[in-house]
Amino acid sequence: MKSIALIALALAGSVFAADNVLPGNLPPGPAPTGNNAYGVTPPSGKPIEDKAGYLSWKTLAKVEPVPQGATFIPKFDPAISALNNKTIKLQGFMLPLGMGEGQKHFVLTATPPTCSYCLPGGPDQVVEIKSTQPVKFSYEPLQLTGKFVVLKDDPMGMYYRLEDAKLIN
Repeated sequence: MKSIALIALALAGSVFAADNVLPGNLPPGPAPTGNNAYGVTPPSGKPIEDKAGYLSWKTLAKVEPVPQGATFIPKFDPAISALNNKTIKLQGFMLPLGMGEGQKHFVLTATPPTCSYCLPGGPDQVVEIKSTQPVKFSYEPLQLTGKFVVLKDDPMGMYYRLEDAKLIN
């Protein structure tokens, strides 16, 4: 069952990466927050509880989409902008982007994923992870540390990335 979910995620990622055209009349660029975006399902799981010393997902949600021409650009709260290129700790649930037990590139989410094809929240509720070592897939929350990067014009609509990430637990 787990391998089927991983295959589905890999296929979904391939579709998004290969086809940069959004269906219908949706504008290109970062998706709006509030779960109103293509490929986003309303979170059905309980969000992870805040933990002292870790960046809160509530802080990451302090961003608003601002219309600019035919797209939206994110306007980040000063508290988020101040974290750019700083080493932080973050906890969340793994959403793999590739096959295999060990993942070096994946997405961390605030709530447990419930659909193999969709993100469990808007771009303010996911962080792209690029780790130094493969991280074993788990349904349990992960705790990571790394360099936090605020993305202002990511072509895939991501708002955040954790680079050189390392597993804490």
